[in-house]
Amino acid sequence: MYGSRDQTRQVFIDVWNKMQQQRPLEPMEGLIAGLIEEHPEYHALLDQGEQAVHADFNPQDGRENPFFHLAMHIALREQVATDRPAGIRSQHERLSRQLGVHAAEHAMMECLGEALWAAQRNGSLPDEQGYIDCLKKL
Repeated sequence: MYGSRDQTRQVFIDVWNKMQQQRPLEPMEGLIAGLIEEHPEYHALLDQGEQAVHADFNPQDGRENPFFHLAMHIALREQVATDRPAGIRSQHERLSRQLGVHAAEHAMMECLGEALWAAQRNGSLPDEQGYIDCLKKL
């Protein structure tokens, strides 16, 4: 799934198309399909195919990037599966008990986004302890 922005977006479109055609999915495609099902607000965009691949999502215009949002869910689930950074699995479990899995991940995305933004700004790796500390405050 890693590649250019357009290649990554095309993966989501391809999975959506497979879902519509009820074709078999590879394991990673199954994960993506589940996330797409959890986000019906993105279905109309995914129906746009190539147009969606090239769309611009400007936060200043109040447009959330649905592809980035779905990718953040995937990143969180991979982190939880490997418990990296250490302690994220227990934070995910705690928040999931309180909020439900989907809402917990949405809350956790705020901390992940902050950690990624700070790392990019500082030209460094994400601060794993700062990320976990942020999650503990949720």
